[in-house]
Amino acid sequence: MNWFFQLFNQPSVAQSIVVCCLVIAIGMAMGKVKMFGISFGITWVLFAGLIFSYCGVTIDQQTESFAKDFGLILFVYAIGLQLGPGFFASLKKTALGNNMLAAAVIVLGVCITIIFFFAGKTGIPVLTGVLSGAVTNTPSLAAAQAAVKDLHVANTDPSYITLAYAVAYPFAVSGIIVSFILLKKILGIDIEKEKEILRKLHYAQSGHLASVNIQLENRQLLGKPIRRIFELLNEPVIISRLLQNGTVITPNPDTMLTEGDVLLVVAPKKTLEKMKMLVGAETDVNLKAAASGSLVSGKIVVTKSSITHKRIGDIELLHHAPITITRIKRSGIEMIAHGNSFLQLGDTITVVGNENSVHQFTEAVGNSLKRLEVPDLAPIFLGIVLGVILGSIPFHIPGMPAAVKIGIAGGPLIVALVLSRFGNHIYLNNYTTNSANLILREVGIALFLACVGLGSGHHLSEAFTSGVGYSWIGMGVCITMIPLLIIGIVAKKLFRKTYFEICGLLAGSYTDPPALAFALKMAGNDIPSTTYATVYPLSMILRILFAQLLILFFS
Repeated sequence: MNWFFQLFNQPSVAQSIVVCCLVIAIGMAMGKVKMFGISFGITWVLFAGLIFSYCGVTIDQQTESFAKDFGLILFVYAIGLQLGPGFFASLKKTALGNNMLAAAVIVLGVCITIIFFFAGKTGIPVLTGVLSGAVTNTPSLAAAQAAVKDLHVANTDPSYITLAYAVAYPFAVSGIIVSFILLKKILGIDIEKEKEILRKLHYAQSGHLASVNIQLENRQLLGKPIRRIFELLNEPVIISRLLQNGTVITPNPDTMLTEGDVLLVVAPKKTLEKMKMLVGAETDVNLKAAASGSLVSGKIVVTKSSITHKRIGDIELLHHAPITITRIKRSGIEMIAHGNSFLQLGDTITVVGNENSVHQFTEAVGNSLKRLEVPDLAPIFLGIVLGVILGSIPFHIPGMPAAVKIGIAGGPLIVALVLSRFGNHIYLNNYTTNSANLILREVGIALFLACVGLGSGHHLSEAFTSGVGYSWIGMGVCITMIPLLIIGIVAKKLFRKTYFEICGLLAGSYTDPPALAFALKMAGNDIPSTTYATVYPLSMILRILFAQLLILFFS
């Protein structure tokens, strides 16, 4: 039986695999347990690793280093693939205000961290760990660990960064929720009144797409082609159906407008108001029902890679068949299609046309979900190679004693963001299904957390016997709550955001699902999740970048 005991306590590759898998299994099981209605989720893998290490369990250092770094790369690359389309969409004008507020939360937390650095004796690497735990952001911890390793920061034990994160994290989860409650008291929020305000504002301010039937009343448009409406409006809009002389047709930009026309318009809700002012009032005529089977609407999933390398305006079938693409849904975001748009694998597009044309278009784009179930691994691993290369390029900054690198956390993230959005243009398809992306992401972060926990727990008792653990908790609470309270008040007083929007925005800036769940339960609607999703991509990226910048400039 000696072989069995050696498998658990004698460092080797096999022992490392057994211990890491055991730590992950126990941590994931514990992550499902809720305490006071809050679950720490996958962070329990880190806690399990710390406990194993505290009890004297160690693994082969080379295996630990490889598993930790490769797990981090898998995680950040999967995050980039998931967030890429949403990240670029979040930079548009409609989401700029929310992202500015989220960025302000992040910058304020970083500033408080810097104040603690100059006011005390705690090193910036450890403070970065406190910051990562205080904002419940594991990727920023990973970025800090990678930066310390890449920059060869002197007199810094990476295990203390992990301990600082682990100590600050539990208090941060509850601190975010306490901040929401305090904001409600400070701002004098009446939940029912807030819901009523939200109902009045939601339609006008929503960026989601909607469709209305509009009667042509502007006589200056008679005899003009439909493209004239697009030129005057100068905003994304689709006219999917047109009732003309008693017949419902799918128009094209050269279709001439006549008296009595009714247009079925698809556009963002705020754009529809401008459309009504330009064309005419909304009518009770329902063009979807009036089609009487002559036109059909279908939702088609893009599964043929060949169609993704062309502009929509260059797809010949659209020029020779009466068909219109009305919407494109990508990564949960709906957008208006236009001639310069490129389709991506996994896009769900809504088309309108006669039955034969829709069938031809369906065959052209694929609509075979089985094709998407088989991931194309070559572009993914090629992207990882490009990301590691980018992260390894030394950049010489004036005034810095040594060249700096983006690192294995930043390089793969940036490459994944770019390829997820533009990779199809250069025949690099990085599409993964949601389930495949989730598995890749969870396996990566679980490996990373298990390894950093196993390498850090031996300092656990030392942190509290020396008293530094308690100071980490105090600093973490300040970093958690002060930015939330300040920006929450600013968002309400200056930006006139509703309380539910503020809660979603603040939860998104901390990339904290438990806080979002609390906000949703309190709101009784999905408004917090909307603002959460709007700011999440940029917040995640800024958290990772600022963790590295703190190490870079203050170590």
